[in-house]
Amino acid sequence: MDGLCRFSVALVVVCFLTGCGVRGELASGPAAAVSSAGGPAVAQVLRREQALMGTRFEIQVVSVDERVAAGAVEAALLEIGRVEALISEWQSTSEISEVNRQAGLKAVAVGPELYAVVEQAVALSALTRGAFDITFASCGHLWSVGKRRIPSMEEVGECRAHIDYRRIELNEARTIFLRAKQTRIGVGGIGKGYGVDRAASVLEAHGITDYVVDGGGDIRLKGQRIDRPWSVGVAHPRQQGALLGRLHLSAGAVVTSGDYERYFELDGERYHHIIDPTTGQVARASVAVTVIAPDAMLADGLATGLFVLGPAEALKLVERLAGVEALVIGPDMRVHTSSGFGQFFEPNRD
Repeated sequence: MDGLCRFSVALVVVCFLTGCGVRGELASGPAAAVSSAGGPAVAQVLRREQALMGTRFEIQVVSVDERVAAGAVEAALLEIGRVEALISEWQSTSEISEVNRQAGLKAVAVGPELYAVVEQAVALSALTRGAFDITFASCGHLWSVGKRRIPSMEEVGECRAHIDYRRIELNEARTIFLRAKQTRIGVGGIGKGYGVDRAASVLEAHGITDYVVDGGGDIRLKGQRIDRPWSVGVAHPRQQGALLGRLHLSAGAVVTSGDYERYFELDGERYHHIIDPTTGQVARASVAVTVIAPDAMLADGLATGLFVLGPAEALKLVERLAGVEALVIGPDMRVHTSSGFGQFFEPNRD
């Protein structure tokens, strides 16, 4: 697939198997091992879904031991819930909520996990020159897709002055201090990826080597679906069920960000959930972005930042990053890909 190949389609949803919405059934296959009783043990697929972190999480694992698989999946879901309680700014008892309450007043001692997430977020903010910035929360609360709320220019202008990741002070003693009283941080652009990564780590700790963790389109996978590699579909944003193509991976993460995920339309304009930190307004430089990366937290943050940057600047950045590939669709519906994206991507020939 050429880097600037033109399609009259846009990227939207990441789907498993043969098309969007087909998630439950994986490929059947031959016996994969021998049972403890000496007979054949057939590999089975266990799938569980649960609402967590404001989205639907789906975990699929391949195992010849149903009890082991069930225990691993349950532990992974509990881990996601633990992460949510730790890093969600919507929960008043979370560490990040306390950091926001003490903005401009004092540094807050936090645990190693939140510190590591914020530290990575600051690094990604610098890498993307502020296109990804967790202090977007200083303005993000003004927008509401669900309530169809668009803030006034005056409101945006006032809160925009408080967005700047360089106001986050990290100390080796694991404290976080927001230097400006009105600055707020939110990990909505990276936290879900961290939750996916933690779930994957728990599965592997339980001996699971073939799995998919899907947190509302933030995907981490490893191994294969019994008899062939996992297939991640890239679907059409405006035509339900139509695929742009499929990604074939045996390990790593795939994350998609787009203007189709949460949005409403008013007076011919589409208002969605991705905010450009440099303006405080809805980002308009892209329609959708899909990122392949070694882990979901990195892919999650990059997907947001690349969306804000737009195709040209996004792909310049991607070409500098080892192990990262991306597909970016601009407002003109042209599909742009990084130099190595094609080795994983099978275009739809229909």
